Amino acid sequence: MKFQLAINMERMDPSIDMNDVARHTLEMVQMADQGGFEIVWAAEHHALEMTIAPNPFQLLTWWAGHTDNIRLGTAVAVAAYWHPINLAGEAAMVDLISGGRLEFGLGSGAYQREFDRMHAGLKQSDAYKYMQEMLPALKGLWAGDYEHNGEFWTFPTSTSVPKTLQQPHPPIWVAARSPITFDYAVQNNCHVMSWPLTRPFAEAELYRSQLDESIAKHPDSSRPTFALMRHTALYENTAGRDAAITAIQTVLGQFENLFRNLGDVNNGFPKQIPLAELTDREQYNADMLEENLMFGSPEAVIAKLKRYEALGVDDFIYYASLGLGHKEQKRSLELFCNEVIPAFS
Repeated sequence: MKFQLAINMERMDPSIDMNDVARHTLEMVQMADQGGFEIVWAAEHHALEMTIAPNPFQLLTWWAGHTDNIRLGTAVAVAAYWHPINLAGEAAMVDLISGGRLEFGLGSGAYQREFDRMHAGLKQSDAYKYMQEMLPALKGLWAGDYEHNGEFWTFPTSTSVPKTLQQPHPPIWVAARSPITFDYAVQNNCHVMSWPLTRPFAEAELYRSQLDESIAKHPDSSRPTFALMRHTALYENTAGRDAAITAIQTVLGQFENLFRNLGDVNNGFPKQIPLAELTDREQYNADMLEENLMFGSPEAVIAKLKRYEALGVDDFIYYASLGLGHKEQKRSLELFCNEVIPAFS
């Protein structure tokens, strides 16, 4: 099993200095670079302080200049928010200046709130159609002169400038949770990243079975790398456990607001749905969160990861952003690098 890091520039309330957030994020990326992580992922989100990522390529360019080995990925660029020529060129530029370290992740987008602002009138449930039209356009632009006449974009003969350093293009990843997206990823020789949210191990088993079914349908396609993401927090005592649970419950309360599209966002900060409304639901119960997420001591985390490895998860994505304090985040990552990764060498 190999390891990847997903991290956001994350600001939970207005009292947190933006400079501290930026410095902390970069230091976490540098720790991962030196600690044996293979890839670091930057998201794309808009008008939300909890995930400050208006352009993932800016973040990757920044990180590229301060790291040596780690590969740099978008998780994910949201197809409906981009024009193909723009997206192809931005991605290729990062690949060029990073020395060929780009991993290109493409997806449909998460929150209806963002679509209401970035692509008015588009339903989140229909956004996968943009992703499916975008991918062949990108491949065409990276290859050379290409003309596109599609449902969502039309443009005359154009090419990506610059071209990607990796040929014919960087590795391509698709965020998948549904059979239709697994099928699309496998059919188009893309790697797959999946996120079971806070759901139990059975959800990962479901994704694995859907992927296997897709692979069986497309025997001529190459076998994709299967990466699975979980919020991760390692700790050494009860106080560490309590801090991690409180932090993730707070973030999940904000996620709930965004997924419901309640519109209760003040100056970029989503209001948390009261915990009293959440703790009665199984996925927000503290014990269930500790069991389902990659929470626990290094020994407990190793045991959980061995179970995912046996399932056929090739790469584990350590999702670091969960509202935890900067000191606690760094200690967690330090424990993971020093005690967990060596167990999978």
